[in-house]
Amino acid sequence: MYAVVSTGGKQYKVAEGDVCRVEKLDAEEGAKVDLDKVLMIADGDNITIGAPYVKGGKVTATVKTHGRGDKIEIMKFRRRKHHQKRTGHRQYYTELEITGIKG
Repeated sequence: MYAVVSTGGKQYKVAEGDVCRVEKLDAEEGAKVDLDKVLMIADGDNITIGAPYVKGGKVTATVKTHGRGDKIEIMKFRRRKHHQKRTGHRQYYTELEITGIKG
């Protein structure tokens, strides 16, 4: 059984017991989080697709850790113009462990 969930402007395919990194959520470590923007739930051959969300669909997860990802470097370069600009950032994330899927 798996589900497709939308959070932080991105979509994730999750199954029970999976650990996934999502955009930073305002929740403490060890807290339970309910993701209610469920786009699809598949249980074998039984597939439920929402319009846009599945009614009564909910994915529960536990917050494992918060952190920052690897550095992403952005390089802007203009050839023959003696111009280059380098910058970067590290994105914050929340690591979730999926504990249940309902729907």
